[in-house]
Amino acid sequence: MMRSLLRRAVLATALAIVGVAPAWSAREQPTSEEAQAPDDAARLTDAPEPAAPSEDSLMRAYLATLRDRAVGMGISGELFDRTLPTVNFNARVVRLDRGQPGASTSNSATPPFAPYLASHVDRVRIGMGRSRYGSLRPLLLGIERETGVPEQIMLAIYGHETGYGTFTGNFDLLSALGTLTYEGRRRELFAGEFLNTLLLMQRGVAREQLKGSWAGATGYPQFLPSVYLRLARDGDGDGKADIWRSEPDALASIGNYLRDAGWKKDVPWGVAVRVPDGIDRAAIRSPMNSPRCPRVFARQSRWLTIAEWRDHGLTMLSGRVPAEDELATLIEPDGPGRTGYLLTTNYRSILDYNCSNFYALSVGLLGDAIVE
Repeated sequence: MMRSLLRRAVLATALAIVGVAPAWSAREQPTSEEAQAPDDAARLTDAPEPAAPSEDSLMRAYLATLRDRAVGMGISGELFDRTLPTVNFNARVVRLDRGQPGASTSNSATPPFAPYLASHVDRVRIGMGRSRYGSLRPLLLGIERETGVPEQIMLAIYGHETGYGTFTGNFDLLSALGTLTYEGRRRELFAGEFLNTLLLMQRGVAREQLKGSWAGATGYPQFLPSVYLRLARDGDGDGKADIWRSEPDALASIGNYLRDAGWKKDVPWGVAVRVPDGIDRAAIRSPMNSPRCPRVFARQSRWLTIAEWRDHGLTMLSGRVPAEDELATLIEPDGPGRTGYLLTTNYRSILDYNCSNFYALSVGLLGDAIVE
């Protein structure tokens, strides 16, 4: 009832502005810390379902209230007015959003990491990564020299996000973001991204190019529009940052993103370890409560140096071992008695890309496997 009244109020206000009387018609945080991986989201293709005419009208009426804000950002009123009638409500986007971890308040247990690892660091993805690594090596080395981000980490993110460019999503960004803005679960976030998409069009990006995942991520690196505007880079020297068609631009943008997120040069992301059975887990529990992604960070221990972790009996298993004085935090993604990982601050930079321990671990492990 409240939602119905709100919709009526929004529509009445919006239509009153243009002098049209409304016509009413009858119609109808995380469950797990590990959100759907962006590469999974980009794989989903759009098969739009016809919306009731009133749903399209209601959404456009709400979006029309963003016009002044758009003009204040430098988007022309003419572009806004011309584009708004082409933005369509997509019921599938709403269902996909409501099915995400964080969309409900139930507290299910976190699943084990091993099945996710097997499906995301698999033979095909490793093989494709090694092939792309061979052909892209000169480019990757140049970006690594500029950003300090290891070439295999950039390539692993590219592989995770879009299968090395083989899929990028076909949802119309404006319709997807407009739907999510109107639906309201994370209204301010998506309203900003909707307007930033219009800003991309204002700056010359074609509407037909602005396709992506149902959640508004686009291009080879699956950047949100705001991230593109802030961090996209020209990697091939043509004066444009084309993350939709240029691998050099996409990889340079990924490297720039991680550098901006605090990547430390010459420090590995982490290392696999064996944790002794008798370790005092209460003594290493983190005293911090993160306001961002709290369930993700709650699985990580307090910070100790690599030398201190050795004193606790941890044995390094594989991967490049950080320096003895490097700080690291411990995660045991499959529980006690299984492989654990000591994670440096650079792991946090990967989490900034997608705040999921499963995602960040698999990016690091895929990168390691590509260069083995």
